[in-house]
Amino acid sequence: MYAVIKTGGKQYRVSEGDRLRVEKLEGAKGDTIELADVLMLGGDRVAIGTPNVAGAKVSAEIVGQGLDKKVIVFKMRRRKRYRRKNGHRQPFTELRVTSISG
Repeated sequence: MYAVIKTGGKQYRVSEGDRLRVEKLEGAKGDTIELADVLMLGGDRVAIGTPNVAGAKVSAEIVGQGLDKKVIVFKMRRRKRYRRKNGHRQPFTELRVTSISG
């Protein structure tokens, strides 16, 4: 069985036991969270939500919190002596899907 969930403005296809990185969610390592925005359930029978599947939820355990690789933002205007250099590290939460119910 698999599910399509929405979190952090993105959609993910998950099954039980999958590990995935999503936009930062509140919680500490080892906490259990429930994701209620289930857009689709698949497997032997398919259920498609309008927009969410009623009564479906995905339980996941927080494996860790962290920062992604640094991205360098460099702006420059030629011949104008304008240069700006900035770095950014996007925070993420790593999840392990424990159960899909629906």
